[in-house]
Amino acid sequence: MFTFLKTTLTAVSWLAASLPATAALQMDGVALEDSVQVAGKNLKLNGAGISMRLIFKVYALGLYLPNRQDTTRDVLHGEGPKRLLIAMLRDVSGTEFNDELRQYAVAESASVPAHILDNMVRLGQAIERQSNGLRKGDTLTLDWVPGTGTMVELNNKPLTAPLRDMAFYKALLNIWLGDRPADSGLKMKLLGQATELRSALRD
Repeated sequence: MFTFLKTTLTAVSWLAASLPATAALQMDGVALEDSVQVAGKNLKLNGAGISMRLIFKVYALGLYLPNRQDTTRDVLHGEGPKRLLIAMLRDVSGTEFNDELRQYAVAESASVPAHILDNMVRLGQAIERQSNGLRKGDTLTLDWVPGTGTMVELNNKPLTAPLRDMAFYKALLNIWLGDRPADSGLKMKLLGQATELRSALRD
């Protein structure tokens, strides 16, 4: 179930502190910068991973936060902007992406308010309306901007109007960081909880 979102993942965690300020993490030809600007704030790359379906690499995922966090609670309740960055490593049709979000919405319908599920559907429909779907090399960013909402951009172009409820952004984060994450290993990497990284991730 959720073959696009819930899949086998090869996670790669990366420490910005161990690299020059201008460095970027290279993941199968995709460069994930160590820091980005969202709403005028500098965000640091908290962790990153590659999603795989069977033997095929599907996308690279990066989580950017104002400060390093190692628990889901701290990520969800931390103040300031946030970014989820999805860099496509192969083509995924808009219909397939939309179907996966619909499946997620159905599975979570008992615990997620209806208006949040509606926003999930709107996001899926916006992707489905793209004639080429998500193509290799595309970058989808999901930014939380306080006072504005969730800003969704595909290749730096707005894909939807702002989705204003913070609960919706938390629902997106919970796909990978929740109690039933897409992959528990990736969750640990995004949160910097891997044993060999704990001491290095301390500020």
